Amino acid sequence: MTVTVYAEYIPGRRFLARLPNDQDLLKEVTAFCKAASIQMAVFSLVGTVTTVSYGSYDPKQQVYVTAKEQAPFEIVSCSGNVSLKDENPFVQAHGILTDEQGKIIAGQLFSETVLLAGELDLQELQGKPLKRVYDNQTGLLLWQLKEP
Repeated sequence: MTVTVYAEYIPGRRFLARLPNDQDLLKEVTAFCKAASIQMAVFSLVGTVTTVSYGSYDPKQQVYVTAKEQAPFEIVSCSGNVSLKDENPFVQAHGILTDEQGKIIAGQLFSETVLLAGELDLQELQGKPLKRVYDNQTGLLLWQLKEP
């Protein structure tokens, strides 16, 4: 039987923040985490973007297939987490977005995803910060966890 590896955390501080307009979503969440000394967190975000870069992972080629659209999109759902990579906050976010005609796009969000407006709900997690490391099997940057 395969055992799920995990780490346990307790809630720390909780933040509600309005992110700056016309700035990159991932860079702003990262900058917020650095300024608030946040190493581990989960978050959700609502708002609107004027440009979105998104993609999906191709496990055969071990690369992200990405696309970029420059048009207003409403963020229907955006969730993510913060951990460490090279001792700095590393933000990973996935989103579902829709345009004025109801076209839906979804995937992992990348820079440049430019906010028209963004409201962040971030829950800090207290405990030993997880680090992202390269996983040889998948080609992804995954959390370094040990079996309990």
